[in-house]
Amino acid sequence: EEDGGGSISAFSSRSNFETAQRMAKSLASSSLVPKDYQGNLPNVLIALEVASRVGASVFAVMQNLDIIHGTPSWRAKFLIATANACGRFTSLRWRWFGEEGTESWGCRAVAKEIATGEECVGPLVTLAMAKAEGWSTKSGSKWKTMPELMLCYRSAAFWTRLFAPELSLGMSTSEEVNDV
Repeated sequence: EEDGGGSISAFSSRSNFETAQRMAKSLASSSLVPKDYQGNLPNVLIALEVASRVGASVFAVMQNLDIIHGTPSWRAKFLIATANACGRFTSLRWRWFGEEGTESWGCRAVAKEIATGEECVGPLVTLAMAKAEGWSTKSGSKWKTMPELMLCYRSAAFWTRLFAPELSLGMSTSEEVNDV
């Protein structure tokens, strides 16, 4: 069955599976899709299914669903965009706490549920948390070079898990998987 975005639920019927295989073959032959999907029909079929479940285009899913050590992971910017576009909440914003550059510095992702007006406040993520969890001490960690962006990304991932888990399908973000 198709959604409004033209994606197909590949595994819902034999007919859909056959149609999805034809679509996957075409997509897998494109040089515009990421390497994890080029020539890889099974990965493209899964991307088609995921696109159907989250209501996104399959191309957007393939551009933002990274495969890290065999684990599918969303890019945080995609989760933010998906939450902002879902229509249930106002756009995500960040509340900052502590002193910039110190371990107390951090933020919470915040949005309002449109139907009720209730403010949805995510967990506080700080540089102290990043250090305690080992996120900022890994070799090549983006926490060292762009901590403000990483605080936003991590707080958005936590917010999505709490208030709109259907958007992430229970998957971690690429940033989280790389940190671990």
